Amino acid sequence: MPEGHLLVDNLLSVWWILLAAALAPVCALVVRRRVPDVVWLLAFGVLIGPHALGLAAPTEAVEFLRELGMGFLFLLAGFEVSPADMRGRQGRHAALTWVICAVLGTAAGLLLTQGEVQVAIVLGIASTSTALGTLLPILKDSGLMSRPLGAAAMVHGAYGELLPILAMSLLLSSHGTWQAALVLLLFMAAAVITVVTPARILRRIPLLGRAVAAASNTTMQTTLRLTVFILITLMLLTAVLDLDVALGAFAAGLLLNVAFRAVAPDHGQEIAHKVEIVGFSFLIPVFFVTSGMGIDLGAVLSEWPMLLGFVCVIAVVRGLVVCARERFTPTGSGLTDPREQIALGLYSATGLPLIVAVTQIAASSGLISATTASVMVTGGALTVLVFPFVAGLLVKEKRPEAEAGSGTVPAD
Repeated sequence: MPEGHLLVDNLLSVWWILLAAALAPVCALVVRRRVPDVVWLLAFGVLIGPHALGLAAPTEAVEFLRELGMGFLFLLAGFEVSPADMRGRQGRHAALTWVICAVLGTAAGLLLTQGEVQVAIVLGIASTSTALGTLLPILKDSGLMSRPLGAAAMVHGAYGELLPILAMSLLLSSHGTWQAALVLLLFMAAAVITVVTPARILRRIPLLGRAVAAASNTTMQTTLRLTVFILITLMLLTAVLDLDVALGAFAAGLLLNVAFRAVAPDHGQEIAHKVEIVGFSFLIPVFFVTSGMGIDLGAVLSEWPMLLGFVCVIAVVRGLVVCARERFTPTGSGLTDPREQIALGLYSATGLPLIVAVTQIAASSGLISATTASVMVTGGALTVLVFPFVAGLLVKEKRPEAEAGSGTVPAD
């Protein structure tokens, strides 16, 4: 029957994708994580995709899983952000830094496209995003999360995800700019209500609240189910309002993070860990593998000057600007060593998920070609491969000197 063939096609594509997801961490461990897991996922996606071996296809079911994977990635990014840091002095400087980066990126786009404003905006947004969700495992594995460099990378990463998403929703929306702004305000109000309402209900009915909390670590997983429900609700809301679903997912993580910090900080960390297990074991790898499947490597290699040029633009308008601001402006990050400042610039210039999102929007609306979109996504993958690796080398060079001076033994 046709339904049976459709099921087989979907399951076969998912089987190849999950095989790639299973092999990627093994390869990352073999090379001692010098090549991150996410790069292996993209590489295997290219290999099994329709432009190479053709073993897996972007079926409707696969595309749906991909959107869920992106949702979980941005949900986790929102969970990891500290709202206090975003509101503080360092956060204000990070937001201003992103605005400067976006202006320079758009100006570079205007020069390269000879005045095509919409395409320049696409380049400006894509070249100034930060892959906070992608950086999370890298920063955690390197032990930087508890250090000022890790905290600064998280703040720049938060604004490097939130502000590009807002810019996409405002400037690349099918609505007019003012209409898009009103839609955004409507969405934010609805998002707050969506998160606050269950909390208010549970506080007003203490018996229900205790029952939900008591069942959170049973097979019912009440709080995790509620978290996923809020995630899907806000993703659905953004889709209905013609906004990017990444905005809904990031807002869900950010608002739930605030709610858990206020009510039950320890339980919030537990929920974030459970979401990590669900996301990184299945849905997030699907997102990265399918992103690789959309890359036409032959077309990308034939446009290698554009590829290298895009990576250079990212390095200058995002990495160099962040580094210069840290070097010459008191941002409150506490980073005084030039190598840490350069490392922060490299971490901030690491972008991929939002590059995928913005190129999808631009390609579907005819602003850029599919080949240009593939080149930009591949450029984002190169930043994930190269920039954190170089930043890690700089930090490793500094660590033994700093720790020897403090009389402590370096932790492996």
